[in-house]
Amino acid sequence: MQVPPTSSAPPTAPRRHRRSRTLGFAALAVSLLMAFPTAQSAFGDEAEEVPGGGDLGPNVLVFDPSTPDIQGKVDEIFKKQESAQFGSDRYALMFKPGTYNDINAQIGFYTSIAGLGLNPDDTTFNGDVTVDAGWFNGNATQNFWRSAENLALNPVNGTNRWAVSQAAPFRRMHVKGGLNLAPDGYGWASGGYIADSKIDGQVGPYSQQQWYTRDSSIGSWGNGVWNMTFSGVEGAPAQSFPEPPYTTLDTTPVSREKPFLYLDGDDYKVFVPAKRTDARGTTWADGSPEGESIPLDQFYVVKPGATAQTINAAVDQGLHLLFTPGVYHVDETIEIDRANTVALGLGLATIIPDNGVTAIKVGDVDGVKLAGLLVDAGPVNSETLIEVGPDGASADHSANPTSLQDVFVRIGGAGPGKATTSIVVNSDDTIIDHTWVWRADHGEGVGWETNRADYGVHVKGDDVLATGLFVEHFNKYDVRWSGENGRTIFFQNEKAYDAPDQAAIQNGDIKGYAAYKVDDSVTTHEGWGMGSYCYFNVDPTIRQQHGFQAPVKPGVKFHDLLVVSLGGQGQYDHVINDTGSPTSGTDTIPSQVVSFP
Repeated sequence: MQVPPTSSAPPTAPRRHRRSRTLGFAALAVSLLMAFPTAQSAFGDEAEEVPGGGDLGPNVLVFDPSTPDIQGKVDEIFKKQESAQFGSDRYALMFKPGTYNDINAQIGFYTSIAGLGLNPDDTTFNGDVTVDAGWFNGNATQNFWRSAENLALNPVNGTNRWAVSQAAPFRRMHVKGGLNLAPDGYGWASGGYIADSKIDGQVGPYSQQQWYTRDSSIGSWGNGVWNMTFSGVEGAPAQSFPEPPYTTLDTTPVSREKPFLYLDGDDYKVFVPAKRTDARGTTWADGSPEGESIPLDQFYVVKPGATAQTINAAVDQGLHLLFTPGVYHVDETIEIDRANTVALGLGLATIIPDNGVTAIKVGDVDGVKLAGLLVDAGPVNSETLIEVGPDGASADHSANPTSLQDVFVRIGGAGPGKATTSIVVNSDDTIIDHTWVWRADHGEGVGWETNRADYGVHVKGDDVLATGLFVEHFNKYDVRWSGENGRTIFFQNEKAYDAPDQAAIQNGDIKGYAAYKVDDSVTTHEGWGMGSYCYFNVDPTIRQQHGFQAPVKPGVKFHDLLVVSLGGQGQYDHVINDTGSPTSGTDTIPSQVVSFP
C-alpha cells in the first residue's frame, strides 16, 4: 500500500566459467530410471497409483456461450470476493471458445478469469473484464491476487478498466480498444504487470505509480508517474528516463510464457509455451504459439485435502501437477525433482507449510515450470518457503531453464506467519517472471517480530534473469544477489513500514539494509528500471542510507534507478551506495540516478 504521488536492448554478458556440471554414471542411471516410474514403494510393496486427469472441482466454473445467466453467476462470485482480501475462497472462471455478449466480469480477490482457447481471439467478450476500487473508497493500492488471461475484449465504452496493484497479472489478452489502469475517480494505484498481450488502443496509467510490460503490442502509452518499464513491447514509448520515467528495452533477453489450460475439442490440455530469446511482441500474433500440449490425464489434478505425500507420489510417478482453486496445508515439502515438470495453479491456489517446513523444493533439473501459485507462510518459522535447486547447484540449464511465473509469497496478513528467507534460487539460468514477495504491512498477524521475515529473495545461481520483480517490507534485505551475471528488468520495492526505530534496522555501520544488494564478490550484474520507496510510519525520523548496494566494478551496471520517500515518512540519504541525492521534506518526489556507475 502506498501514499499518492504528487504528480535499448540489453547486451549479452559473457558467461563466466561455471562450477563443474559433470553428470556421473550413477546420476545418469537414476535419471533414466525416473523416466520409467514404477508403482512400488521404497520397501518393494505395491503402492497405490495416483490417477491422472479427472474433473476440475467445484471452484472452477466453466462457461460456454449457451450457459444461462452467465452475468448472474459472475456477479455472485464477485460479491463474495470483492473485499475478501484475506479470505479462504478461491475461484477460476473459465470460458470455452466462442463469443459472449453483454458481459461485464468484475474480478475480485483470489479470482482468475481465462479463456479456454489456444489463442486469445478464440474467446471473445463483447464486454469488459473489470477491476475497480469501490470496495476501498476508490483506492486501488490493495487490489491484489487476481488475474485475467487468454481473452479478447471489445470493451463496451471502448476502454477496459484494470485498476490493480501487485500480484494481478494481465496475460495473453487482446483488448480491442484502450486499457485504463486507474480506478474510477483516478485514485491511487500501485501495479502492475502485462505480458504477451495486445492492446489496440492506448494504455492509460493515469495514477499508476509503476508498471512493467513485457513482450506485448500496444497502440500507445499515456503517461508515467515514477517507473514505467517496457521490454520487447511493440509501440512502447522511447527511452526517456527520468522525464518521462520510461525505461525501454527493444527485446527481452530470455522469456517463456506461462503454461495455461485450454480445450482441444472436448479434451482439456495444458499448453507449455516454448522459450524465446530476444523476444519482442506476442507469441500468438502469427497464429498458434510454439510449444508443447500436455493432455490433462498426464496431470495429477490436485484438490483441497490432498497431502504432500500424495503430491510427491504423483511427481515420482511421472505426473505433472494442476492445483485447483483452494488452500493446501502441507506438513512436508513438495519435492519436484523431475525435469520438465509443470506445477500450475488455478485461481490463486494457495500452499501453507505447517511445522516450519519448506513449501516447495525444485531439484537441479531442466525445465520445471512453477506458475500461478501463492505460498502463504505458516505460524512456525520456515527457513525457506521456495527453493529452486539445492545449495551448490551447478548444472547448466541455459537451453531449458526452470521458470517461476505468477508465483507469489505472503508472510502475515491472513494470520501470523514467519520465514527467514522467502525464495532461494540456487539453480543457474532460472527465469523469475513476475513475482510479488510480500511481508504484510496490514491485515492479521502483522508486527515487526510477529511476521518476522529477514530476507525476501536470495539469488545464488548464475545467469538468473528476473522480469517483473516485486519484493516488499522485509526486516533486512528484500533482495540479495550472490550469483554471477544476474539481470533484473523492473524492480518495485517498499522498505518495511513498521521498523520501530533506527537501531532496529542498523546494518553494521550502514543505516538500514538495502532493498536490493549485489554481493561484493559479484563481477557481472545488470538492472533496468528499479525503484525503492520508504514509509517509516512508526518512526518517521528513520534514515535509510541507500535503496541499492552494489560493488563498483565495470561489469556491474544499473540503469534508471530511483528512491522515493512516501509523504516524508523517513528518508533516503542516497540512491545507490553513496551516489544520488537524498530525499527530503514531505513531498513524494523521486530522487533518481539515470545510470550507475
